[in-house]
Amino acid sequence: MRFCSFRHGGADRFGLVAEAGVVDLTAPGAADLASAIGNGLLGALAASADERHVLAWREVELLPTIPGGRKVVCIGLNYEPHRIEMGRDKDPYPTVFIRMEDTLVAPGGDLVKPRNSECFDYEGEIAVVIGKAGRHIAEADAMAHVVGYTIFMDASVRDFQKQNLIAGKNFPASGGMGPWMTTADAMPGPSDVRIETRLNGKTMQQGALDELTFTIPELIAYVSSWTPLAPGDVISTGTPSGVGTARNPPVYMKPGDTVEVEVTGIGVLQHRIVGES
Repeated sequence: MRFCSFRHGGADRFGLVAEAGVVDLTAPGAADLASAIGNGLLGALAASADERHVLAWREVELLPTIPGGRKVVCIGLNYEPHRIEMGRDKDPYPTVFIRMEDTLVAPGGDLVKPRNSECFDYEGEIAVVIGKAGRHIAEADAMAHVVGYTIFMDASVRDFQKQNLIAGKNFPASGGMGPWMTTADAMPGPSDVRIETRLNGKTMQQGALDELTFTIPELIAYVSSWTPLAPGDVISTGTPSGVGTARNPPVYMKPGDTVEVEVTGIGVLQHRIVGES
């Protein structure tokens, strides 16, 4: 199953993704996707969904998969080919940073290239959505805490990133998440999950989930060792090789460009690049 967050009639809601649109599942105790997950209502609401009452895609505005104030933990240098292309040694622990809420735009929304940088780089990623709260989660138990997966655009402002990792990852409207969440039981195995990033239709990044330096269970165990994880929290797992800054000459995103990320079992997340006003 696939679930999305959306806006309809001026209200933020969530629902079950159908072929023709979305079935609104918003209900008491399930005001949004994160609360439906946390209150254990997602399965029951989906089972009772009536696809005869679907909202057509033209009637809704998609939102980031998990909108509003949840933890978004991002992992750097976590595909082995990407670590190698960046000339970095393997660290004993994952590289971690946080994304602020105002850095993420909705699926199809515009990514804003900062006016004080010409080094706006694409980074397509697969993100994990936490379904069950936990602290000090063991690797062996980690996958029981995953409710689903979504797509993440973790764009980097490379010159600022060299000064400070958090700064380079937290310019307003510099990343995206969506278009929806595919539940874990509907995803193929790691070796079959492929990710591809395209810039103006040209393939720039390709990778597979089994190329991760630190696996998803290892990431969940590590992150939960220093912060509690709650339903609706997101861990973005890192980007494959082929980033713009590692190319010769470098390739960076500019106003008018279109970037899209496709992930097996989920779909396509697309954004247009605009300049900062």
